[in-house]
Amino acid sequence: MRDHRMTAVALRVMAAMAADDQVVTRVVGAARENSPEVARLPEAENRRHIATLLTAGAAHLRGGDGDFSAAEALGADRAAQGVSIAGLLRGVHAGRAEVIRAGVEFARATGVDDSTILDFIVDVDSYVAAVERHIISSYHTAELQLSRTARDLNTQVLRGLLVPDGAFPDAAELGRVGLRPESRYHCVVSDVTDPSRARSLEQRWQRSGGVYGLVEGRLTGVGPHPPCGPDDDAPLLVTSPAAPLTSLRGMYPLCVQALAVASARRARGTHPLTDLAAETALAAHPALAATLTDDLLRPLDPKSGFHHELVTTALCYLDHGRRIGTAAAVLHIHPNTVRYRLDRLAELTDVDLNGVAHPHRSHVLTTVHTWWALRTWLDRGAKGR
Repeated sequence: MRDHRMTAVALRVMAAMAADDQVVTRVVGAARENSPEVARLPEAENRRHIATLLTAGAAHLRGGDGDFSAAEALGADRAAQGVSIAGLLRGVHAGRAEVIRAGVEFARATGVDDSTILDFIVDVDSYVAAVERHIISSYHTAELQLSRTARDLNTQVLRGLLVPDGAFPDAAELGRVGLRPESRYHCVVSDVTDPSRARSLEQRWQRSGGVYGLVEGRLTGVGPHPPCGPDDDAPLLVTSPAAPLTSLRGMYPLCVQALAVASARRARGTHPLTDLAAETALAAHPALAATLTDDLLRPLDPKSGFHHELVTTALCYLDHGRRIGTAAAVLHIHPNTVRYRLDRLAELTDVDLNGVAHPHRSHVLTTVHTWWALRTWLDRGAKGR
């Protein structure tokens, strides 16, 4: 017969962990650290499944009906995303250990005795073992279904074209999915990670040519033209210039890096890779950005609303071609207010946007340094809030 005291402890601890973002972060981190294939997926995709499984665990211990649909969805999604069963299980096992470790910490923090904690571990481990069985079963079912479709061929060819650790597709494979070795194609990377939405979009986009599918967890493709769709349903897309198929392995990681930059700016719609080139290059060096920011903007206080206004105004001024009137219109303030804020920023820091360029410094590079420092200062403040 089940120990009701133990059940109450297990339920309380599981519910607390399911509601704690830090626990989700720990479990996701353990899974990604121990499985390179899982780590290639967007972190948000990992978090979505882990949070759902923890919530389902609380419901299971509450005496639910044994609903393992979240585990089955995880297995099916990983099969569709091309994660191997070995890579998936490495992540699952690491996450399992971290869940139990976090649960023990929660229980001890509330004064639960060791014998009850041991019962809790057995209870949770039993649930996680059942989750693992459902993940494996669903993975194999989805893998079998995918192997019977042309869609699987499309995905395999795509991964061969873009991911460097696989064999490059031969001419026959390219021909079967409608790609011509002598033609030039755009590499397209989106922020879509949900497999059901990915299927809907890839069917729509393939009507205009090209091949689309999930690569490392994101809807990705190769096409003669960048895809387009209704603005109200447009995901974030980054597209490379048209290039030979053999060049796309070099384009793909650049598009992924640019996608992260555009996503951090909350951008939507389609963005050419070349439009994001400078920001992507700068984002690859966060330590240098921090050093530059500290050097140029050290007197500014991130907690000061006024200092935040100064930096926001200066950044808007640079982003709009150093035009006072345009910056004022965008910020909905008077042009004199823009001038005043730029002057105050110059008084407080080494940033003088109105002054004459230094004779021994490149005006362009000085502007880039200033923009980078201002952008980093704002981003740092946003993360701290």
